Amino acid sequence: MSIQIKTPGVHHVTLRVTDYQRSKDFYTDVLGFDIALEQPNLFIFFAGSTAIAVRGPENETPKNDTFNPFRVGLDHLALACEDPEELKRVAAELDRAGIENTGIKTDETLNKKYVAFKDPDRISWEYYMV
Repeated sequence: MSIQIKTPGVHHVTLRVTDYQRSKDFYTDVLGFDIALEQPNLFIFFAGSTAIAVRGPENETPKNDTFNPFRVGLDHLALACEDPEELKRVAAELDRAGIENTGIKTDETLNKKYVAFKDPDRISWEYYMV
């Protein structure tokens, strides 16, 4: 018999980064998320109702490591977007901020528009139409 977990969704996601301050600046100053909680080597912000925790490096964190979506583990994170004009605005703002991004693309599988971008550790994000 399967476990059949009952859940309303994701409670939180935690990202490990190589440079705490650089990541904090990116998520707050560039993307504009407000910090909900900060402790040594950890800050949390909310993307809608989902908590995103960002942890700085530990002694075991490989030096000069960068995210690779082809390794086992996280491939990417996607934030939902409900307004096509907001998608256009965010894509333009990413460009203005010099953030590497795809521009607006269409996902061939679901036929939905999105813009993909990378954080300073090259963790892949999408802003994706629902």
